[in-house]
Amino acid sequence: MPGDLDHDLDPEKWHDNRNSCRFPLLRKPIIAIMTALTMPSSTASGLVNRLTNMFALPSFDAPEKLRPTAYLDGLRGFAAFLVYWHHHELWSHGLVRDAIFEQGYGFDDQHYFSALPFVRNFFGGGHYAVATFFVISGYVLSVKPMRLIHAGEQEKLADNLASALFRRWLRLFMPLIATTFLFMTSWHAFGIWVDSAKPQSNYHDEFWWWYAEVKNFSFIYHLGGEPWLSYNFHLWSIPVEFRGSMVIYTSLLAFSRCTRKARLWCQVALIFYFVYIVDGTHYALFSAGMLLNDLDLLAMKDDLPSFLTQLEPFSKHLFYSLFVVSFYLGGVPVHTKDINDLAKTPGWYYLSFLKPQAVYDYKWFYLFWAGVFLVVSVPRIPWLKRFFETRFCQYLGRISFALYLVHGPILWTIGDRIYTAVGWAREPQITMLANWVNKFPLPMAGPFGLEMAFLLPHIILLPLTLYVAEISTRLFDEPSVTFPNWLYKQVLGSGQQPTRLP
Repeated sequence: MPGDLDHDLDPEKWHDNRNSCRFPLLRKPIIAIMTALTMPSSTASGLVNRLTNMFALPSFDAPEKLRPTAYLDGLRGFAAFLVYWHHHELWSHGLVRDAIFEQGYGFDDQHYFSALPFVRNFFGGGHYAVATFFVISGYVLSVKPMRLIHAGEQEKLADNLASALFRRWLRLFMPLIATTFLFMTSWHAFGIWVDSAKPQSNYHDEFWWWYAEVKNFSFIYHLGGEPWLSYNFHLWSIPVEFRGSMVIYTSLLAFSRCTRKARLWCQVALIFYFVYIVDGTHYALFSAGMLLNDLDLLAMKDDLPSFLTQLEPFSKHLFYSLFVVSFYLGGVPVHTKDINDLAKTPGWYYLSFLKPQAVYDYKWFYLFWAGVFLVVSVPRIPWLKRFFETRFCQYLGRISFALYLVHGPILWTIGDRIYTAVGWAREPQITMLANWVNKFPLPMAGPFGLEMAFLLPHIILLPLTLYVAEISTRLFDEPSVTFPNWLYKQVLGSGQQPTRLP
């Protein structure tokens, strides 16, 4: 197993040998592409058009008509941007001082603007964003199957779930495999030093190490060993996403023949089980998304449980209150897993008593309620819903998966060098990136987390990251939808038609 191997490499040795580690096999595909581009034929012309479209700048044209759940796309996109921003804050300011972003305001007598309640979500809101991802996934994955359940279409439901189960692994892991392969290859092809990486001495060993890690990481029943993917440790949530999908699909099938009342109670019981009986808050987030979708469909038919309809006169105040509570809980201090540290944080003492015994990492209990309350409140607060339906948020939603995949590699390569050049050098960078240290020093003036030396690099880094995410969406994300659909059609028996999910 990868976790059992020692792949540490002396940085000085890596620095000395990196030019000799270039991957010569890259020359063949490059030559092939150049040859094809110079061929005076219709095939070459088509290839040029495809390449031009593939690498064209993104279009921000608004769709003619937004989907009813378009706000979820925008919310997911904005959450992906918060993950990007959170990781850049932590990386640039160093692992020693990241506690300022992840501890609460006033903890250990430290008072920073970026740690204030509510404000802190815009500096260290990555965990809040991931919780929101999981709720949105549970909601979106259950949209079509739940409609079929409400309509009593059991045969179509079975076909829908069969198609979803067949395609889900490929949908999630194809982009992960492609992006980590390219990132890993770049170390040896271009001699790139990466602070977060522990490279092998040659490409052959690197490829084998990458294969071993990826095949274990993508096996969701894998127990023991290293839980992180060293080629992009931000992607820890992808296996959770897959397991959460399985929870949704099996729950939908299990509850499909229940009465309305029984189905709702079964979903509530499942959420209670994940939060208060076992340490399964990740899957409670998915299940809560499924329940919210069920309730929304019932609301459209004016068939909600009576106790919910009785809250209608108070709905405006209720949803604004839920949004405020969500935003506060979303800023839960996360620097340690010790509940005593949470209790010592101003504003969290009494809340610390709410943590269930079953939850090990306490932050996920508070993030569960934060994510659920956010998804509940957004569509019912008009100005907030309109914000997530804006053109830019919709664009972020379209590239959100790719943005999640590529922002780390860009940060650890180009971003690291830019931060080193403007004055954020740490000890490894001083040793390995000596030519970059303070090359273009910028002033450190400004509140912690909003210094000029931090903000100005994003004039380059943000457009670059969005562009690479756009290209990755076209190259890897969209094919990870179309290829599994095509493959599923190929394996179906004669006369059968697949049901496509939205």
